[in-house]
Amino acid sequence: MKLNTLLHKDAERGPKLAVALVLLFACSLPLFLTDYRLFQATMVLVYAIAILGLNLLTGFTGQISLGHGAFFAMGAYVAAVLMDQFQVPYWATIPIAAAVCLVVGFLFGLPILKLEGHYLALATFSLAVALPQLLKHKSLEAWTGGVQGIVLSKAAPPIESLLGMHLSPDRWLYLVTLAIAAGLFLAAWHLLRGRIGRALIAIRDQPVAASSMGVNIVLFKNLAFAVSALYTGVAGALSAIAVAFVAPDSFTVFLSLSLMAGVVIGGLASIPGALFGALFLQFIPNLAGGISKAAPWAIYGSLLILCMFVAPGGAAATGRALVRRIRSWKRPASVARITEQST
Repeated sequence: MKLNTLLHKDAERGPKLAVALVLLFACSLPLFLTDYRLFQATMVLVYAIAILGLNLLTGFTGQISLGHGAFFAMGAYVAAVLMDQFQVPYWATIPIAAAVCLVVGFLFGLPILKLEGHYLALATFSLAVALPQLLKHKSLEAWTGGVQGIVLSKAAPPIESLLGMHLSPDRWLYLVTLAIAAGLFLAAWHLLRGRIGRALIAIRDQPVAASSMGVNIVLFKNLAFAVSALYTGVAGALSAIAVAFVAPDSFTVFLSLSLMAGVVIGGLASIPGALFGALFLQFIPNLAGGISKAAPWAIYGSLLILCMFVAPGGAAATGRALVRRIRSWKRPASVARITEQST
């Protein structure tokens, strides 16, 4: 019994150590990266938040959405309009965008989540198609800027330096985005480990059994959709603040499809997989453009297919399999060491 306890504790140290090392590495990036590279790192965190939100709905609840680019755009425009029209501080626009997307996501989910499978996917896809056109409409042009969009100023840091490091706008926004992303990832981890997370997974795997056990399927589906929209809206607001520009053509249907691709590449029902999917979305299109200027999207599609062949379960699942294989090689020595400790 004591041996099993020691083995269990030894196995738990790995993920905690990995999270600590990733956070330490992320916090150290402003020390040696240029402002442009930090901007790219900020966008990786932004996409990771959006992909995590979509994964809460698709990976953990089993509801396919091809319209989350609309919530990304909604969060971006809420932040941009508040900053441009009402001079609201950039940091105050983030919770407002989150609240707006939470309410809209819940209300939109009430009728739409009565659908299942490809019907639900098609209904959410229509939202991604319609919203960019609505943003261009003349009745909203005074607020949204129409086709021209809204140009914002870079968010200035409240202090000039931190721990001896000069804070440019890009460095400051990276640190702010990192703090928000860490908080949202931690919140998702706690959410999924609790009663709500178990209910969502039950709805995904066995909805009939979940209903018979007293799970309110309609309520939990709506909550999942609303929280998913909240995460995506926060990502959109952070994107608008970081890029300092929003326009309808930046939030086309391709954004929704890219977010879904990021979920699949990172790994369904995987919290750390959101980071791998975000890295793919940020850097692979640039890599494809560098390989071929004439047909970059053909290269992008080929790389996407290659990723599916190499890691069919997603990057996170492949990483876990690799870690298990390495541990199996080291297990005899580890068991001998723990046996000595137990005796």
